[in-house]
Amino acid sequence: MTTILLIRHATNDSVKAGNLAGRAKGVHLNDEGRAQAVALGERLASAPLAQLYASPLERTMETAAEIARHHAQLKVVRHAEIGEVHYGDWQGKSIGELQRRKMWDVVQEYPSRARFPNGETMRGVQTRIVNAIEALAQQHPNEMIALVFHADLIKMALAHYLGMHLDVFQRIVVSPASISTLQLGHSRPFIVSMNDIAHVLALKQPEPPG
Repeated sequence: MTTILLIRHATNDSVKAGNLAGRAKGVHLNDEGRAQAVALGERLASAPLAQLYASPLERTMETAAEIARHHAQLKVVRHAEIGEVHYGDWQGKSIGELQRRKMWDVVQEYPSRARFPNGETMRGVQTRIVNAIEALAQQHPNEMIALVFHADLIKMALAHYLGMHLDVFQRIVVSPASISTLQLGHSRPFIVSMNDIAHVLALKQPEPPG
């Protein structure tokens, strides 16, 4: 059985500003995100990772690099098929502006019918990420691998393996630097954990006296 860690990249200023970064270049982790990524790397320092894959964008590669620091035998492999949604004309727009568009309600309530202007369909994105995960599971039988990528894709993958319709995938929460664990073997899939952020929450805990 293959164990696949579905990891969202850490926080960046685009998230804080409420912008839809999409595939825009030059979006890096901010100070908070770098701290989250360091904590994530330490959390996975003893994990028996056979390979580490990341979406090609800076924020995912920077997050993955903190995991790789604890695994000298691994290099971060760029994987285009786990790349961010192609939001087309929506890329770079503010969430506040997008929420005023009729298409926003379709994306939120009926994503199976949504196509971003000059971009991908949501159904196509889910098919893309599930196909990528299945292919990687075939390449890594009985191993543990980590994928560092994006919230919507992780939610779509989890919805698929939970047997949920795409139209309700937005009910799943995937926080920055979170870990969700999926196991794939010859039969049914298993979701071992979702949105594990214990390492992120630990950053906010006050240090004990002394």
